[in-house]
Amino acid sequence: MPPAVPSPILRRRRLGTDLRRLREAAGLTGDQVIERIGWASASKLSRLENGRSRPDPEDVAVLLDLYRAAPALREELLVITEEAGDMRAWRRSYPVMTQQQLGWAELEAGCAQIREYNPVLVPGLLQTEGYARLRIVSANAAAASTDPSTGDDPETEVKARLGRQSLLDRPDGPRYTAVLEEAALGRRACPPDVLRDQLAHLCELAILPNVTLHLLLRDTRIGEFYLPPTAFSLYRFTDSQDPETLAIEGGFIDVMSTEASTVNRYKVTFEWLCSAALSASDTLTWLFAATGRLTDTAASSSTAPGPTAAPAQRRRQPGRLTER
Repeated sequence: MPPAVPSPILRRRRLGTDLRRLREAAGLTGDQVIERIGWASASKLSRLENGRSRPDPEDVAVLLDLYRAAPALREELLVITEEAGDMRAWRRSYPVMTQQQLGWAELEAGCAQIREYNPVLVPGLLQTEGYARLRIVSANAAAASTDPSTGDDPETEVKARLGRQSLLDRPDGPRYTAVLEEAALGRRACPPDVLRDQLAHLCELAILPNVTLHLLLRDTRIGEFYLPPTAFSLYRFTDSQDPETLAIEGGFIDVMSTEASTVNRYKVTFEWLCSAALSASDTLTWLFAATGRLTDTAASSSTAPGPTAAPAQRRRQPGRLTER
């Protein structure tokens, strides 16, 4: 398997940060730079420094000359410039990708460590095909209630989400840790057969050397009755110059931040969650037991005589899933 290719988006952010630092060290304002190199628009420099545009190597070279960058740094930043503009090399790692999954894949590329917490769902990198399909179809149904054109084809979206998961199998992949809520592994999430497969998949993942799972039981107290308000993910990258990134996942909108003070607060929260949750070994024991119970229930249902199954048919069926 070829080595992971850094995300072009992260390369652009890194390049922009270093260009801004060099400009400030040279004692130049943005307007002074534009005037000296003769660019027609001040926004061009702003977009470069904020990582919002694909950089032109010739433009970057002109800036590095103006800032009198040291030869070694100049060479390093020109390599980063090439990586920042090469979407094709990066996309070869993902044969199928949709816009919805692209942002997450870009964050995950080049990671040394990923830490995730979700109070109601199994995180996307851990989902089975059946579980992912339910999440995507139900989310699309909720979005379509206000905008019928919303959402990619569900099957393409499922393939894209599963494609991201190859990250955990890579020999140079990240160290991955997740805190799972017991409530996310209950029958509200999916039918018993899908849940059974999802639990079995978590068992397989939990024994991988680079994956650590912690289960937070329903009635476990976190510190002084702390309640995490939302799902979030923390990303630390192989290149130490790339800033740690926080992603806060909402129902219909996601927020990302590289602000150190904000990231550090969520790092502390994640440590609280890990301390309150079951250990990795106890979590694996719980997952095996839960999988076994569902397997036994399925076996009993398939061999039970017809009359004993009749009461279950009269139970009120849940409505269509709408959560992500």
